[in-house]
Amino acid sequence: MSEAAAELKKLVKQLQNTSTEEKVSILQILKKDFRVNEAILRESKAGLAVGKLRTHEAKEVSDLAREIVKKWKNEVERAKGGSGSKAGTPASGKAAPTRKGSASVPPSNAATPIPVNGKLEPRSAKGDGAKASGTGDNTRDRCTELIYDGLACDSGAPSDLIMSRAKAVEAAVFAQFGSANAAYKGKIRSSYVNLKDKGNPSLRENIVSGDLSAEKFSKMTSEEMSSEDRRAADQKIKEENFFKSLGAGEQEAETEGFQCGRCKQRKCRYRQAQTRSADEPMTTFVTCVNCGNKWKFS
Repeated sequence: MSEAAAELKKLVKQLQNTSTEEKVSILQILKKDFRVNEAILRESKAGLAVGKLRTHEAKEVSDLAREIVKKWKNEVERAKGGSGSKAGTPASGKAAPTRKGSASVPPSNAATPIPVNGKLEPRSAKGDGAKASGTGDNTRDRCTELIYDGLACDSGAPSDLIMSRAKAVEAAVFAQFGSANAAYKGKIRSSYVNLKDKGNPSLRENIVSGDLSAEKFSKMTSEEMSSEDRRAADQKIKEENFFKSLGAGEQEAETEGFQCGRCKQRKCRYRQAQTRSADEPMTTFVTCVNCGNKWKFS
């Protein structure tokens, strides 16, 4: 990774798990001090990190993120258009710095997801002109391209690298099922859905970078592939359904021994169930009669 990309990546990483004020401060630095090109965005993945903040709940953060994405898009387009000088070299002939300068245009097979007409255009096998081949099976080739679409949608990696990862994933899935049968197609669809999830960028990045092998990914369940937000939402649904299903028709005991954290009333119903191993304490499920709030404890 170039020094310029490393510097930008280090700064962008600080955007995670910080307060709104800190995010604003970092974004202002990015807006004022950094000028980029496709190569730097591709290596640092800064475009993805900043782009996600365009939907941030804090208006100041979202507005700054939009301005930066627009600014970077214009810089990339200007670099592509050139100014009559050699690609990557200003008219003066001097190499341009990362801050307050521009840099070289990357190879033609490298791409960075940037907004077009105000919309973030996802990459795809068709758009990149990437064709899967080598299996001798049209179904497998189409499935490979589907995995490519999932991996490439917001990636800045070269198309040949993404295609090699997509082929490896498809081959690993095929090896599990032995043929392009219904189970194989179902696994490919499940993999594609989780890869395409906008809230799951780390899964895509880990596969493209090689941090997560194709073999390991191919054996992950849909739940293991899903993003943290999705897992949390699914867990909440499970707990709510568990509350509803527990002891259907059973008589719940009423008590004033628990205080509702929402309305602060003490009129509650509760029941207990063994939800873990026998040597673990029972779980108590409590429902507030006043506001319907539910909670549990062991």
